[in-house]
Amino acid sequence: MKEMFSESLYFGVAISLTGYAVGLFLKKKLKWGILNPLLLSIVFVIAALQILDVEYETYNETAQYLSYLLTPATVALAIPLYQKIDLLKKNLLAVSLGILAGVFSSLGSILGMAYLFELSHEQYVTLLPKSITTAIGIGVSEELGGVTTITVAVILITGVLGNVIGQVICKLFRIYEPIAVGLAFGTASHAIGTSKALEIGDVEGAMSSLSVAVSGLLTVVFASIFSTFL
Repeated sequence: MKEMFSESLYFGVAISLTGYAVGLFLKKKLKWGILNPLLLSIVFVIAALQILDVEYETYNETAQYLSYLLTPATVALAIPLYQKIDLLKKNLLAVSLGILAGVFSSLGSILGMAYLFELSHEQYVTLLPKSITTAIGIGVSEELGGVTTITVAVILITGVLGNVIGQVICKLFRIYEPIAVGLAFGTASHAIGTSKALEIGDVEGAMSSLSVAVSGLLTVVFASIFSTFL
């Protein structure tokens, strides 16, 4: 059976989509915030690979077709922003400062934890792109000398956590302004967080979409500077 899965061109795609479908079903059925479809699909894939005794390399090779959709999916986030372009123009200064604050908070927190836990330079730069989309984060990590596979895992974990607890955090600190909520999701938890922002509202989704693109570009610039601090 292991050989059968190894020889299948679409095993990775099938198991990934099945896991996500199971996650969606459980989320709609139980309506628990922790049951994020992406998080559940990750757990499902790991369990399936262990049970079927399939190596990760085999899964990754047969799931690469899904990766081709990552870039166009990220670009498509510009659609809700375009629909709210007038709102952006009216609040351009606040939005710009909010995105800058989010980028520096992300990079600064990693720098602080790197000193606190005495991380090596390689570990430090691996974590720096945690809050930007995978398509950009992999390139940043590779350029700075980080471990790209760990960077991908950290980006996914950051996004899922933002998706699951982001709204709770906003309520805890009484952040109800739609623009502020959207910027927080986009700068902290990239595209995965943006999917949650789109569920909350159109304005939140538009601002989060903008944050994903702009914070990604800013992180490319400032991560190079921050990488010299350790």
